[in-house]
Amino acid sequence: MTQSPPADLPRTAGELRAAGYAPKGIKTEIHDNLLAALREGADPWPGIVGFSRTVLPQFERALLAGHDVVLLGERGQGKTRLLRTLAGLLDEWTPVIEGSELAEHPLQPITPASQRRAAELGDDLPVAWLHRDLRYTEKLATPDTSVGDLIGDVDPVKVAEGRSLGDPETIHFGLVPRAHRGIVAINELPDLAERIQVALLNVMEERDIQVRGYTLRLPLDVLLVATANPEDYTNRGRIITPLKDRFGAEIRTHYPLDVAAEVGVVKQEADLKAEVGDPLLEVLARFVRNLRESSVVDQRSGVSARFAVAAAETVAAAALRRSALTGEHPAVARPVDLDAVPAVLRGKIEFEPGEEGRETEHLVHLLRLAIAETARDRFAGLDLRPLAEAVADGHLVATGERVPGRDVLSALPELPVLHEVAQRAGVSSDDAPGRIASAVELALESLYLARRLAKDADDATTVYGP
Repeated sequence: MTQSPPADLPRTAGELRAAGYAPKGIKTEIHDNLLAALREGADPWPGIVGFSRTVLPQFERALLAGHDVVLLGERGQGKTRLLRTLAGLLDEWTPVIEGSELAEHPLQPITPASQRRAAELGDDLPVAWLHRDLRYTEKLATPDTSVGDLIGDVDPVKVAEGRSLGDPETIHFGLVPRAHRGIVAINELPDLAERIQVALLNVMEERDIQVRGYTLRLPLDVLLVATANPEDYTNRGRIITPLKDRFGAEIRTHYPLDVAAEVGVVKQEADLKAEVGDPLLEVLARFVRNLRESSVVDQRSGVSARFAVAAAETVAAAALRRSALTGEHPAVARPVDLDAVPAVLRGKIEFEPGEEGRETEHLVHLLRLAIAETARDRFAGLDLRPLAEAVADGHLVATGERVPGRDVLSALPELPVLHEVAQRAGVSSDDAPGRIASAVELALESLYLARRLAKDADDATTVYGP
């Protein structure tokens, strides 16, 4: 959405000077706004989960020190998400010279064209206002990225218009100069060819640019931040040593350290088309953590947080499909919907060599382990024997993609333990049948995994019996 600046802001350089808008460096601006947020107890990092005691303190110290930063971590750890929150530490509106190619401060022009305009117009130099969201620039590093893309090159159109090749105004500025007085984020920095990385050396140290031998020196004011995967140093490329030396801070990121943080990430990021209760989200969080600890999974490539998000969305989609088939509302995910996860998401995991053909087997085993761990935690101290005995007495329970929750519940007699099971799962005994059935299925599955019940399953139906 296009945002309009407040009408009472200065509109000329003279008004700006009279109002006290002195030029402020980008790192000073972030420093001041971060300190203000910390003093007020505000959260400078909205949407960042699981980094509060590890990554964020290091990141804040680096920013307060005025350092350029590289975030180093495996895929799906939230590196880009963290960098994008940096825009929130900028002033909401900042003054720029109206019509200038770069976002130059009206009282501190840096290009020859803007300096000439400032000299000619003086206090009448027109001022525009730039929103902070437009001061964050992001570039995905790809092998075909050129120096011209990042820094700039001679613009043949300007030459054709009659300017001489020696005229600095023939330069077409690249991404970094156009981010003047802003933030430049480069994702997957090692993917840049080494000769392209060299072009960033002057930007980070001398804060200027050089284009095809021009003597033009622009005192650029940018915060350069980047992301990299540890494997990139040996697999696809590396960050050259002089460039690494110019980053003031290298901060390691990580996956969520506990189940609660993993669930928090899924709740925040997943676009769920049906209701997925906390017990099932906990199962998926434990499943992902089991994958990250498994010796059959290639841990060098990591198991992205996006896997848990995609798994939750898949489970929700399975519940929505059952709702459409059976007419049950609301659409509520049940443990039987977890069966869709291994088959659908198998390709998102890299396995160790020698495990070909056994991928689904490993995924199913680790998923069952996650279900057992979740049920053990949820139903700790609860005696499920009455439920097991009811099934053993002939009350077989069928579930599946075409079985509504009310049919699952109607297969069982009225048992006090079922009310406790529902309560432990976070639902009340008079709640929607689908929500109660989800809790009951979790208890039945835990009895099956504990070998206290049998289970007979085909493509459409699963039956719990003695």
